Amino acid sequence: MTKSDRSKSFTPPMPGNRRSPRRIEEMIRVDHAGEYGAVAIYQGQRAVFKALPHKARIARQLEEMEADEQVHLDAFDGLIFKHGARPTALAPIWNLAGRALGTATALMGEKAAHACTEAVESVIEQHYAGQVEELRAMGEDELADLFAKFREEELEHRDLAIEEGAKQAPGYALLSRAIEAGCRVAIKVSERV
Repeated sequence: MTKSDRSKSFTPPMPGNRRSPRRIEEMIRVDHAGEYGAVAIYQGQRAVFKALPHKARIARQLEEMEADEQVHLDAFDGLIFKHGARPTALAPIWNLAGRALGTATALMGEKAAHACTEAVESVIEQHYAGQVEELRAMGEDELADLFAKFREEELEHRDLAIEEGAKQAPGYALLSRAIEAGCRVAIKVSERV
């Protein structure tokens, strides 16, 4: 093949995003870690509220949200396997941190527990929205549709938390900012580690 023949068969890359298996693995790893942490947060909160008969309503709400997060986690377990992605090495830390955050906010009261949910889900829904856009640009519509579905469920959790008085929690602004910052750090770290 002459140089001229090679240049005729070469197609330059098109502008825009191309499918990136490495980036998809990062997304799956960080989302798996996030769902793992979310389940742990709800478990920590439920452990406090289920022991109190007069808190049965919030315990049921938390149980339902935890079940949604478990469905997400199970899906990411499958995606880890399907895409050959490595789970985060920090899973034990996220489990401990999630349970501690859930327990601490529940001990602060119902509104603080809801403030925790609102803060976490606000960060996560934005995170999913960015990933959906990125996946669509890569042509990964099936994965984008799944992430969009999970985003909608996270928004439902956030909206319920707001309806239940999240913003009336003592120290709401500080609590919310601290939880949001912690989530953003966990996302960045879990993408890589």
